Amino acid sequence: MRFYIVLMATLFLIGCHNPKGPTKKDLKGIAQEIMINAKNCSLITIDSLGIAHARVMDPFLPEENFTVWMATNPKSLKVRQIKDNGQVTLFYFDQKSVSYVTLQGVARIVNSQLEKEKFWKKEWEGFYKNRTTDYTLIRFRPNNAKIISEKYQLLGDAITWEPSSIEF
Repeated sequence: MRFYIVLMATLFLIGCHNPKGPTKKDLKGIAQEIMINAKNCSLITIDSLGIAHARVMDPFLPEENFTVWMATNPKSLKVRQIKDNGQVTLFYFDQKSVSYVTLQGVARIVNSQLEKEKFWKKEWEGFYKNRTTDYTLIRFRPNNAKIISEKYQLLGDAITWEPSSIEF
């Protein structure tokens, strides 16, 4: 994994000499690095009144296509909100590099035993006494990502502050 991060950072630096700026591949590598270094993210859902709800999550590392898996209690408010409106936002912030990634996309509740075995962390045992009834998964698939990184000088548009972005 570290090799991949170093490789992507190198590709980015090469891309910096491109007057058009970093490529989509460069941006993906930078976004993944930020997500990995941040460790946690905020999952933001919208309730039936249009009010945003944010909570800190312990996600698995992003897959190559930026799918993110997270766990929760099936009786939680976020599960009801995702079932009503799967349009959610994930927000990762890496304080050390002064960088963030905002992903917007679609979340779905997944209660497959096979997936639940695949996406399990031993440190969760205290939270989920019964893995059959107290534990379910959230699968997030992004539509777009916005990236700001002081480390990589991705600071957004000088006038509008619009960040660099990736469409999936």
